[in-house]
Amino acid sequence: MTIRPLVILPDAVLRRTSEPVGPITPEIRTLVADMFETMYDAPGVGLAAIQVGVAKRVVTIDTSKEEGVREPRVFIDPEIVWSSEEKRLYDEGCLSIPEYYAEVERPDRVRVKFRDIEGREQEIEADGLLATCIQHEIDHLNGVLFIDHISKLKRDRVIKRFTKAAKRDAA
Repeated sequence: MTIRPLVILPDAVLRRTSEPVGPITPEIRTLVADMFETMYDAPGVGLAAIQVGVAKRVVTIDTSKEEGVREPRVFIDPEIVWSSEEKRLYDEGCLSIPEYYAEVERPDRVRVKFRDIEGREQEIEADGLLATCIQHEIDHLNGVLFIDHISKLKRDRVIKRFTKAAKRDAA
């Protein structure tokens, strides 16, 4: 397993739409293992493959809160098939937008269809943090960032800040 470098805003890679995975190959299994290693190292609760520069529809999530307990979940080619009318505000952050958090309103519950690491079709209903995380990561697969759900003024400020930092780091 390898910790892969994270793609950071304003990198245009984050705006790419990810492609379906197709067959579960050894390369996909390695990608998933590396994504978990990268996510845990960051540390974060979710990671989309595009955040490590791979435009495939793969998501890793672990929302376990207990110290020393891990509940890794893999979502391959995930698709939200239902979402609740009830909304929920959650203070979101993103490994690709380090140290920035903002309240985002999303459906409180979702039903998601996906394949597991063995390629088997699965469907789960999620609520709370898991539902928020699934929606956040699926957004990544579609080139959408959580800052796209906040006001244009706040979003523009964040993008400007990260663009300046990227120019400074490149110099």
